[in-house]
Amino acid sequence: MEKYITKSYHETVALAEKIARSLPKGTVIGYLGDLGAGKTAFTTGLAKGLGIEADVSSPTFAICNEYRGNDKTLYHFDMYRIDGWDDLYSTGFFDYLETDAYIAAEWSENIYGALPDDAVIVDISKISDNEREFKICKKGEMK
Repeated sequence: MEKYITKSYHETVALAEKIARSLPKGTVIGYLGDLGAGKTAFTTGLAKGLGIEADVSSPTFAICNEYRGNDKTLYHFDMYRIDGWDDLYSTGFFDYLETDAYIAAEWSENIYGALPDDAVIVDISKISDNEREFKICKKGEMK
């Protein structure tokens, strides 16, 4: 498990941008963290690191936002309102897993059993108004 501390929105974006550059196509990223922890900020950095120029926003009402670059696609899910397998199937989530697109899923604790074992888990804790702690590991390494 890797741990990082960021002290601002910009540091969070920069951290995610750096991490994104090392992720293979088709990586699934599952976020754990409370409201306002920095999940959407982290996704902004992921998009930048993947070479995707987009105004990233929370997919709260859309369930899934799609961001496309020249040769990469990022699907940004909000799983907050997902309550069971039927809800998850209705999002098309499993279809997206069959592509080489990147998937970032907020509130992934609601779909944890559906995440692939090699999913990257980003557990975000809010330390203060600006500071965040990020614990990053593969799903199979979670304790």
